Amino acid sequence: MSDPGTRMVRLKDIAARAGVSTMTVSKCLRDAPDIAAATKARVGLLAKQMGYLPDIAAQGLRNRTSKLFGLVISAATNPIFARIVMALEERAYQMGYNVMFAHTLNQPEREEVCLRHFLSRRVEGLFVSPVYRLSPSAPIYQELLRQKTPTVILGHRGPFCSQFANVETDDLQASFIATKHLLDLGHRRIACFTGQPASPDAQERYEGYRRALREAQIEPDDTLVFNAGSTIEEGEKAALQMLNESPQATAILAVNDLVAIGAASVLLQQGLKIPQDMSIVGFGNILLSEHFRVPLTTIHQPKLRLGTAAMDSMIKLLRGERVESKRLSAEIIIRASTAPPPGKKPA
Repeated sequence: MSDPGTRMVRLKDIAARAGVSTMTVSKCLRDAPDIAAATKARVGLLAKQMGYLPDIAAQGLRNRTSKLFGLVISAATNPIFARIVMALEERAYQMGYNVMFAHTLNQPEREEVCLRHFLSRRVEGLFVSPVYRLSPSAPIYQELLRQKTPTVILGHRGPFCSQFANVETDDLQASFIATKHLLDLGHRRIACFTGQPASPDAQERYEGYRRALREAQIEPDDTLVFNAGSTIEEGEKAALQMLNESPQATAILAVNDLVAIGAASVLLQQGLKIPQDMSIVGFGNILLSEHFRVPLTTIHQPKLRLGTAAMDSMIKLLRGERVESKRLSAEIIIRASTAPPPGKKPA
């Protein structure tokens, strides 16, 4: 038998204690205008003392609102998302919303399950870091359009999600700046550790690298390009492949900080010195980049601003307003991992 002391406190329990009707209690807790302020204060204090918890689900059914946002990211272990999520959650808290999280692990099937789950929970809006695919369409995103669910894409849009508002970093210009930094130091053989082929941000970073080389009148060399994915382990593999193929690189531009750190770890293990023998630049400015054995020169992505911009877009969507995509600039943070190549002075 359950302990009667642990059962949920109901409106009629508060009414009995306060000596008023259940309807009066309901109006007090809804801050109805036709109830005296003193009565509201007394009933509100009593409800708090008795441990009353409102039934949010029932309120949502009555009001046709859930006060819920759904947030879908690849994985919480990806440090890029930490500050974006913090900004989103803080703004949601101020608005009286809760945020539900789900992880796709970069699997399209799991992404669909996560999104359908959130739709079944009647979320009022979705923030999605999409699982990029080469296909021009995806059924679940068509479903979001049909249901007119307010949706903001966190990152670049692929063809399958091109009809949604998004917030993104100007990765092309940022990568151009990072490559130019290495060129200005005197590097001419710059390896590029690229990301996933289907990822628009990885494509932009590769294109920024190529543009900077061409501006310096250096023809891009495919022997200096290595597919490195997005993780520390993949960065390690790319570095080992580069060392085995010996393309005579003096610097590495990595698609993100994790890849850069994986590559740098292998170089150090092989007895190379950073930056004396090899310069390396990351992308993202995650916390680990500053505290790595050789503090990493990197591109600082405006993660808090991206989260804030995403919520600003969501608020407009909830109001039924038109929302433009937002593209934020990034800046280079120069640390100890970059220097002129051996025997050269910076330009």
